[in-house]
Amino acid sequence: MTPLSGGRRTRAVIFDVGNVLYDWNLRQFFEKLVPAHELELFLRDVVNLNWHGQHDAGRPFAETSAELIAAWPRFADAIAAFGPRFAETVTGLLPGMGAIVHDLHAHGVPLFAITNFSHEFWPPFRAREAAIFDLFADILVSGEVRLIKPDPAIYVMALDRFGLGPAEAIFIDDRADNVAAAEALGIAGHLFAGAGPLRAELERLGLLRNRL
Repeated sequence: MTPLSGGRRTRAVIFDVGNVLYDWNLRQFFEKLVPAHELELFLRDVVNLNWHGQHDAGRPFAETSAELIAAWPRFADAIAAFGPRFAETVTGLLPGMGAIVHDLHAHGVPLFAITNFSHEFWPPFRAREAAIFDLFADILVSGEVRLIKPDPAIYVMALDRFGLGPAEAIFIDDRADNVAAAEALGIAGHLFAGAGPLRAELERLGLLRNRL
């Protein structure tokens, strides 16, 4: 791989999963289950990111859903559907991302991921998307280790588990705070804004060949 300034030699790629590799879209799922006139309230106050973050941190869905249904009984069916049907909230690979993963793998670049994801929701989703995830050497799931990004500890754990030094990897995430946490530990960061800019960055690093 191409050496970089400051002694860096990036040889591996660490991806986020939701909204980097895959489109995660709660609205398209719940618009089938919640009346249109209540959908905005539901996404803002009921099944929102703060509530869902408990699953990423390792709390069981049985506990969180029981609490939420007690608070919002009129949405009981929609809340109860979230866990067993979570994979339906992930609509598919984002444009161009499957090609990037396959191209990196074909070039012999080690692929890893750090994802904020429930330990319960992950196995069925991973099985559904085995064609992509089988190309990865390892994937660290927050709900399994009970650490979530941007906690520095999850990046330290990931580097140790992946067998990488900070200067050997680039980390790609759609959230600036997650990227900043990785960079603070010496990992190169890329704030995801689509497959085009990412491919250009990977070409600049020498991890992919320029198509021109």
